[in-house]
Amino acid sequence: MSLAEKFIVLPFKKNRGNIVPGEMRQASSAASAEKIAAAMSARHLGVAAYSIQVDEESGDMTSPKLIIAFGETADLTVN
Repeated sequence: MSLAEKFIVLPFKKNRGNIVPGEMRQASSAASAEKIAAAMSARHLGVAAYSIQVDEESGDMTSPKLIIAFGETADLTVN
């Protein structure tokens, strides 16, 4: 198992009364993820940037760590 650290930004929206993640964007670094999240925050209910560990063989994502969040977000559950 070969793990690599990746950075993602998730916008959040309301769907049937629940806060759900929108389309994930990848960033090249933690600083880039913060900038993207800040720029997106004015257009979304909430935005969060995370660092995650990705198994490069299977594509499985684990160990999400919150970098920064704006507005209303939901817990990120990744198995």
